[in-house]
Amino acid sequence: MKQIFKYGIIIASLFVIPSCEKGLGEINENKVDPTSLDPLFQLNFSIVNVSLPTSSVIYDMGIVQQIVSPNGGVLAGANFNQDNRSPLTSVWQTMYRNVIRNTRDVIKNSASAPDRANLKNMARILQAYTFMLLTDTQGDIPYSEAGLGFTEQNFLPKYDAQQAVYTDLIKELTEASAELNATGKIESGDLLYGGNIAQWKKFGYALLLRAGMRLTKVDAALAETTVKAAFAGGVILDNADNALIRHDVNYQNPIGGMLNGTEAANFFLAKPFVDELKNTNDPRLSAIAIRYVGATSGPGQTPASGNTASNMQNGMPMGKDNSTAPAAATADGLASYYEYSQVDRRRMAKPASPAFMVTAGQSNLLLAEATQRGWITASPAAVYFANGIRAHMEQLATFDAASAVPSGSITTYLAATPLVPTTALQQINTQYWIASFLNGTEAWANFRRSGFPALTANPYVGDIPAGTFIRRITYPVSEISVNTTNVNEAIGRQGADRMDTRVWWDK
Repeated sequence: MKQIFKYGIIIASLFVIPSCEKGLGEINENKVDPTSLDPLFQLNFSIVNVSLPTSSVIYDMGIVQQIVSPNGGVLAGANFNQDNRSPLTSVWQTMYRNVIRNTRDVIKNSASAPDRANLKNMARILQAYTFMLLTDTQGDIPYSEAGLGFTEQNFLPKYDAQQAVYTDLIKELTEASAELNATGKIESGDLLYGGNIAQWKKFGYALLLRAGMRLTKVDAALAETTVKAAFAGGVILDNADNALIRHDVNYQNPIGGMLNGTEAANFFLAKPFVDELKNTNDPRLSAIAIRYVGATSGPGQTPASGNTASNMQNGMPMGKDNSTAPAAATADGLASYYEYSQVDRRRMAKPASPAFMVTAGQSNLLLAEATQRGWITASPAAVYFANGIRAHMEQLATFDAASAVPSGSITTYLAATPLVPTTALQQINTQYWIASFLNGTEAWANFRRSGFPALTANPYVGDIPAGTFIRRITYPVSEISVNTTNVNEAIGRQGADRMDTRVWWDK
């Protein structure tokens, strides 16, 4: 009887165990976390992260003598001609980790979905913008194998020569811009243009125009054909089509955040920039600048002491540090160097200020140069020149209503600033320098390409020969340590990993 009872228990358990396992399977199934991700979300994440990091102030804007600091430590960079690799890593890491890695994914995942063709081409354009920024900054970079760590387990990508990078960027921008189709699926949730295909096309062709103009010194023939193709496609010529990243209290402009944070009192408008605007009665100076009259310290830079009048502005001379800036301020009749003019962080450089990637002002000015070179004949160079200046002046209202330039002031300035054929290239590219204010990477790239404005090199003796400019940014320490073989190959091809080594198009 006991034996029968034992067998009965065993048989009963055979029916109970499967039942329990079935229940456990349902319990272990995750019904909350998503199993797939709409690639549009990844594109938007890339858009949010493509804003320039704070290192563009420390280096790019300092190199082109728009914003400078007399302080060292973490702020040491272009002010001291110093190869301070610590802050520079942020550009590399932000663009590769947060942008390129995701745009690669978007392109791959949307390629297999015919109805997401527009999304794929939007990602190609944003990716091209990011790669252009990286190669203009460093020269040879990981390109063809970049961003493939997750999908192909390629964690040590090779470096492509800048010439090859530009060849492919021109192809990508040409194809992606042409393939955007207003009759296809509209990605209305995109953060840049809300899925507006016409505006995405203009963005793509405006980047193509920029890429073509980069090549004026190394391949004039390719530059001309690329510029003509971009113009025929239709570039950004109106501020309504500007490519900009919008920020708010949750997604702050990195530069605005820094200039309103602990470093608010430590960055000043450079003398060459202030003098250019002041000496030409440029109404943009009062829209951009503020001087805290009588300030002897950071806390003394109060709104009550702020003065935005153009005739009150005074830029900090280049080449000054904490020990020499006080004497320079005294010589300029200031209470301290804290009284030098700054970009107005309560108007132009707020944490929620937009970050502009490509603008109508820039594109019009590039077309002015292309026309001056005889490549474009649709309108006179003087027309594009005036349109570019006007567009940038009107663009300033986007930062804050208090930065709006009155229409009468614009008309007066344009009448006093005609384009003169004998000095046209200098005039056009000096205006491009002004129109690219707060977009340091673009101002620096065009300065190297064109040679204008005619700046005097920062006299501070640092890591480059006296009397020279910083021509590129060095590779991150992390790359040198981990991706050593590929970095060394790039250095052997391009030249020493120094700040005075020129990139391919900078001849």
